[in-house]
Amino acid sequence: MGIFLDSLPMSGIVRIRDMMYTVKNPFRLDQGDVSFDAPESFKDGMRKAIDANHTHYLPTLGLPRLRQLIAEKLRTKNGIPVESDDDIIVSNGGTHGIYCALHAVLEPGDEMICPDPLWPPSLAIARSAHAVPVQVPVREALGFRWDLDELEKAITPKTKAIYINSPTNPSGGALTRADLERIAEMAKSRNLWVFSDEAYEDVLFSGEHVSIASLPGMYERTIPIYTMSKSYAVTGVRVGYIAIKDKVMRARAAKVALYTASNVCSIAQYGAIGALEGPQDCIEEFKTELKIRRDLFYAGLKDVTKGALSGNPPNGAFYAFVKIDPAWAASKGLDKGESLSWTVVEHIIKESRVGCVPGLDFGPASEGYIRFCTCRDRKELTGALESMRAVFA
Repeated sequence: MGIFLDSLPMSGIVRIRDMMYTVKNPFRLDQGDVSFDAPESFKDGMRKAIDANHTHYLPTLGLPRLRQLIAEKLRTKNGIPVESDDDIIVSNGGTHGIYCALHAVLEPGDEMICPDPLWPPSLAIARSAHAVPVQVPVREALGFRWDLDELEKAITPKTKAIYINSPTNPSGGALTRADLERIAEMAKSRNLWVFSDEAYEDVLFSGEHVSIASLPGMYERTIPIYTMSKSYAVTGVRVGYIAIKDKVMRARAAKVALYTASNVCSIAQYGAIGALEGPQDCIEEFKTELKIRRDLFYAGLKDVTKGALSGNPPNGAFYAFVKIDPAWAASKGLDKGESLSWTVVEHIIKESRVGCVPGLDFGPASEGYIRFCTCRDRKELTGALESMRAVFA
């Protein structure tokens, strides 16, 4: 196993993060970390836990009260027919939830269909389970959604699962109810599992967020995966959760959770209880502000880059996934390296101190794109845009 890990790539996002720590006065548009403060309900829950000395071991699957609240949230908000709190596994953030789910289901050699672009750790986690991620491009012309005929053609006898991330990181594309219904029929007719990564469930600017596990006959073959990081601005606290109806898969995932984390931080879990029991106003407030920041950044990018970077504001998440104009890159001599997106990103970081991530890191079909995070505060976004002006002059 140790030697096998040598074959797993380290996410380019980590490489960029390391680069940014060498930059003086950087603009951190490379990391998807909202600049909001956590709601008082979350912080109160943690403070009370510390005062009550809740600093000891907890059940591996999570505090009973937290699992109860999560099950109720999934039933009422997501429409998922969770019958028992026993279905819930609290994870050490969304990434750990993905790890538990994929390692419970996938066998060596299994294929997992997933979008291109996709957040790199999801691909690496599938590979760590000795499975094969098969990326099917989402189409910008379709709002960064799949051509579902193309998706269906990618299914082979080796396909074990389809991985959904909607809204998605990095493109912001969101699947419609009709999309999910078609995917559900594929899964049922081919006896496939579905991993539904819904980290950005609360960052959808128009339309409805649909959990595929809420569709008829889908919860038994779907593992929905969630995190509190984005909805409550607690990326560093690390609380996520998954729900599994199938007892065999749930038992496997529980073992993965046990042997990778023992239990999620006690203080964090009490904070999560506070957030779920408290008012939910912050979710809508965050989304309203994120839309303003999205529009501010796209308007500024159009003004600053004069078409060298282009794209339309996404309907979900909080990223700008924009295309590089090859002619502009050639005029700057930035088309000579092996990867256009990496060369341009490194140039932007060096010349303007603005962090961003190359499209190639998210999948081969995403070469030629760049991801900026638009969730930073307005001052940082406008400062980054102004700093980039000279690069695109």
